[in-house]
Amino acid sequence: MKEDYILSPCHGVSLFINATQRDLGNLAITRYLPHDLQRKVGPFVFFDHMGPAEFARGQGVDIRPHPHVCLATITYLFSGSLVHRDSLGYVQEILPGEVNWMTAGRGIVHSERTGPAARASGQMLHGLQVWVALPEEFEEVEPEFFHYHSGEIPQWQHENSTMRLIAGTAYGETSPVRTYSRLFYLDAEIPGSGGIRLPNDYTERGLYLISGTLHYDDALIEAGTMVIFNEDTVVEVQASRDSRLVMFGGDPLTERYLEWNFVASTRKRIEQARDDWNNGRFPGIPDDTREFIPFPREA
Repeated sequence: MKEDYILSPCHGVSLFINATQRDLGNLAITRYLPHDLQRKVGPFVFFDHMGPAEFARGQGVDIRPHPHVCLATITYLFSGSLVHRDSLGYVQEILPGEVNWMTAGRGIVHSERTGPAARASGQMLHGLQVWVALPEEFEEVEPEFFHYHSGEIPQWQHENSTMRLIAGTAYGETSPVRTYSRLFYLDAEIPGSGGIRLPNDYTERGLYLISGTLHYDDALIEAGTMVIFNEDTVVEVQASRDSRLVMFGGDPLTERYLEWNFVASTRKRIEQARDDWNNGRFPGIPDDTREFIPFPREA
């Protein structure tokens, strides 16, 4: 069986992660974080690559209502659309280049489904969902949901590359997306033979290559690979063909425990969330109450 990681001999790299796909019905998910050897990068504790998955007419995604606590979710699409619903009453379609930021705080329930129009026509769904842990002093804040249209997300040319700052601060730019800790999350398109230097003012940093091919030091980075860099390493990658990647990271947080959809700084909080979900104490989602995801026995 092929290992899903490489302990790197390259200068400045601690780990290459090549994850395997998991099937959520008709949607393939590739999970990179948490990893046995890399539980988090800055506040980033969870990293899923969705698709790309082609849906014929009449087909779609139905991620049933499920809960979160003490974290924030970030959904970002390259193609297709999803409709977010949550227990605060928000109903929001997300389109490519837009950002859904949901702060779970003391507890929230949400679902993500293909909307009626996209289900009727069929679509190619492709995107990322990540979770960031909230600092301890903000873990129990009131739940919130924010949607940002693509025109609100900073976009600029940097070293011949097109940059979109999904969240945080980098290269002198700051995204309007509300965050609770110092971080950066960037979508970059690099032309063939172009290169880019990662932000160097964060303790923990990583990149994930969505498409194309990159070179760093003596390493060839292929699509579907996550690279975790050591602290204080100057990182410059070169593209041998048109490539798209995300760069992310931030300052480290204290230890976090993750069980199913719950992330918290103490096991006691995880146990409380599990008990609350099993006993129906989370709020429901208006107009999406017919089904839910039960707590898995193996979690």
